[in-house]
Amino acid sequence: MPELVQLLPLVGIALLFWLLVIRPASRRQRELGRMQSSLSVGDEVMLTSGVYGTLRELEDDRVHVEIATGVVISVARGAIGTIVSPPEPELGPAEPEEN
Repeated sequence: MPELVQLLPLVGIALLFWLLVIRPASRRQRELGRMQSSLSVGDEVMLTSGVYGTLRELEDDRVHVEIATGVVISVARGAIGTIVSPPEPELGPAEPEEN
């Protein structure tokens, strides 16, 4: 029984490591894979290298991204880091109401 009590801190550390490191990393990896499989032509994307572009063609394991007008590069599907959402329109300052 005392041997089992001595192992409890090690089991606790392993459980804490799994909860704080491994589980969130696997969740992020799963979400990234889901995002990369849901890509469609016309999406604005950012590559993992930080280059922004628009998807022009999709193949099984690679995508064609237009990074400037008429400049299309072919990259691995895994190089897509995020889908860039269109910017929200900024609302200007409210004009005072006239009475």
